[in-house]
Amino acid sequence: MRYVKSQMKQLIKENEALQKQLKVLMKEHDLEKPYAMKALYHAEVTEGGKYQLAYQALEK
Repeated sequence: MRYVKSQMKQLIKENEALQKQLKVLMKEHDLEKPYAMKALYHAEVTEGGKYQLAYQALEK
């Protein structure tokens, strides 16, 4: 599984909890949106992450 920016944007758009987490990451760590999205991907989506199945469903 690899990071695809458009898929991650779609996943965040469809999930309110991820939207909130993204905003918190951006504020707490002073990150720009693209970097915060990648951090969120590695924390919540990759191998066994809470949102892995939803992310993989967007590939199809």
